Amino acid sequence: MSGHAKARNMDDFLLNYDDNEVRIAAEFLSNWLPFLARGLCQSCTQTISDSIRSLNTERDAAVSTPSIHCKEDSGNCSARSTGSTKDSADNYDDDTHSLGSWKDEADRLSEQTVEASSTSKALNSSAQQRSPRFKQSWADMAMEDELAVEEDNGDSNGLVDMNDSFSEGTSMAVAKPKVALSRDQREYIRFSGVQRKKDFICLERINGKIVNIVDGLEIHKAVFSAAEQKRIVSYIEELEEMGRNGKLKSRTYTAPQKWMRGKGRITLQFGCCYNYATDKRGNPPGILKAEIVDPLPHLFKVMIKRLVRWHVLPPSCVPDSCIVNIYEEGDCIPPHIDNHEFVRPFCTVSFLSECDILFGSNLKIAGPGEFEGSFAIPLPLGSVLVLNGNGADVAKHCIPAVPSKRISITFRRMDETKRPIEYTPEPDLQGLQPLLDEEERFRKDNASRNRRVSRRPADGREARMDRGRGVASENPNPRYSGRTRQGPQNRRRFQSNLEY
Repeated sequence: MSGHAKARNMDDFLLNYDDNEVRIAAEFLSNWLPFLARGLCQSCTQTISDSIRSLNTERDAAVSTPSIHCKEDSGNCSARSTGSTKDSADNYDDDTHSLGSWKDEADRLSEQTVEASSTSKALNSSAQQRSPRFKQSWADMAMEDELAVEEDNGDSNGLVDMNDSFSEGTSMAVAKPKVALSRDQREYIRFSGVQRKKDFICLERINGKIVNIVDGLEIHKAVFSAAEQKRIVSYIEELEEMGRNGKLKSRTYTAPQKWMRGKGRITLQFGCCYNYATDKRGNPPGILKAEIVDPLPHLFKVMIKRLVRWHVLPPSCVPDSCIVNIYEEGDCIPPHIDNHEFVRPFCTVSFLSECDILFGSNLKIAGPGEFEGSFAIPLPLGSVLVLNGNGADVAKHCIPAVPSKRISITFRRMDETKRPIEYTPEPDLQGLQPLLDEEERFRKDNASRNRRVSRRPADGREARMDRGRGVASENPNPRYSGRTRQGPQNRRRFQSNLEY
């Protein structure tokens, strides 16, 4: 195939989708390019890559379409060509969303491909009515059923094979039945694509000693995809509306008056009511045991399950409460250390807009909503920041005034002695276990293989040798050869000769 042709009018196919859907498709196809290009020549691979990159252009711009003429011999585009696969992988250079161990998984699954969508129960029908054209992203196939958005059209049971036939100027797509990946396989591919950073370093002098004050901090990116974020944000907006209309418990929804810039953000608390400062009744900061708030919503419990399964939070610290912060432009959170009535670690998930979080043992207020700190960490959309160790207990943290609307959900586990009087554990959050990573899967497979080998019965030459050595003595009536049966007679004859 040759390079890009001249720009032409907008592809009619793309007019059926909005900008967000096109961006999601581009993200997914970029991640899967090494698999889609398996068996193609280098030129074909480059053409597909260019087409995928063209999806990132704005919808009102012209879409460049490559001319469909392959310069390589058609035999080189065989699906069995391993050389071309290697070339395509070498020429693919996009590290924005690394899939980690994805290549090994793709090699093992070979011809298997991912089904285009999965259908599941919607969490709330009103959210679907507000966005009837929203379709499930291909990148979200491993999400929990309750987190998925139901597919509008169910005609995608098989994938389209774009490698079969091409006509001049138009690609002819031939649908072929494909073997779909299992739910566990799809989830593992997404789990392998999470990007994790755990080596933050910021040295400060604490009590005369040099200490890494951000030790224990972790950032996990791509935990929640764009489609999942949209679903979660939509649900939070519904909860906010319910709170304004008095449909939530009084201490669940709080919207204090803004008396200065950065003060008075809206909060939603589930599982427990946390008192940030001494209230009018004289209650000190901490968990209010006598106050009742709404329990964790089901969607939030689905998120917690993912955080544990995907190795973001340990199974020994499953959250049982959360607080939702809804920031308007200019809102902030002043420097603080989270109350120790919540055990470590805890985490914060970010939505709608990216911002920085500042850390330091001595954060300073520079003005309304402005702070000075020694270490800043950007919080990308859909990412999860985990706070533990020095990062949670030595360094203070704060959120400077956000440039645009932002939503965060902080999941925490209460100290068992500090839980509200009427607290009841969530049954579906008990006994959660993380997915096995590659090393654990390898050890488990080897152990299972060794057990099968040890239980395999001896046969062939080894079995005959064992029987000859008398190993197979479990038979209560062993058989002897004729030579063996003559043994006792020979011994008696030998004894009689000695008597002479």
